[in-house]
Amino acid sequence: MTSPASVVLVFLDPGFPAGRLADASQPQLMVTDQGATRGDGVFETMLAVGGTVRKLQAHLDRLEGSAEALDLVIPNQDQWRAAIATGVADHRAQHPAPAPAEDELVVKLVVTRGVEGAASPTCWVQVSPVGAAARRQRETGIDVILLDRGYDSGVAERAPWLLMGAKTLSYAVNMAALRHAHKQGADDVIFTSSDGRVLEGPTSTVLLAHLETSDGGARQVKRLITPQLDSGILPGTSQGALFTAAKAAGWELGYGPLEPQDLLDADAVWLISSIRLLAPVNHIDGKEIGTPAIQKQLTSELNELFAGIK
Repeated sequence: MTSPASVVLVFLDPGFPAGRLADASQPQLMVTDQGATRGDGVFETMLAVGGTVRKLQAHLDRLEGSAEALDLVIPNQDQWRAAIATGVADHRAQHPAPAPAEDELVVKLVVTRGVEGAASPTCWVQVSPVGAAARRQRETGIDVILLDRGYDSGVAERAPWLLMGAKTLSYAVNMAALRHAHKQGADDVIFTSSDGRVLEGPTSTVLLAHLETSDGGARQVKRLITPQLDSGILPGTSQGALFTAAKAAGWELGYGPLEPQDLLDADAVWLISSIRLLAPVNHIDGKEIGTPAIQKQLTSELNELFAGIK
């Protein structure tokens, strides 16, 4: 659990161009704020390494897209950038990293609709340390289970009011899915649609890879695949950035549609997100995935590509 003492809060306030620092150990949100009472709002979570936020533009663009889906008018990107810079600088000044390898921070952007009748949303930046569990799962991998999300893969286009492609504060179902997985002895979840398509994790994007040989075994062909983005999943900023880097490095890329058997047949599967980064999937529903040696090789190569992403 993150202690309030290690959290820095910066509220976006018209009277403070660089954001208004607030005490995380003191109450800051009205109990009537619709983010708390209804989960009515949006958020983004980013990783800062050495004081630099990774994929900042992609996250700001996605925040704007999510806000637009909820008819929320939010501060412009320059205001967010200024508040982020204030929060990251203040946290690093108060809590210097014990070692360069541990100089990682979680930077969360939050927007709520504000209190009932408010003319503008409530917006803040929250900066805190990366948890030990995220670091551990990058190294050791995870076991996951498949869970039915209860929607078919065409629901996003048919029912846009369900906000399937927006990153909203309404995460109760996602957290319930993770608790259910933990009760089953698993670390995480991969959601499937009611018509049998692979979707995403509660807080991550699904990737799988195939390693093949061609030219009589003289050349390796590496193929990286993710579910179709029009199937009601959140477009992953990490997946998008990694695909760009992988393409430049000669990988072949693909976008579903994927079924559970495709995961079981893959040489490697990962859940990827901004904070945990690449978490290798060791087992799905108790079945071993891929070959450990190939998984280790491909994970190492993708981690090297991902490390170069800004």
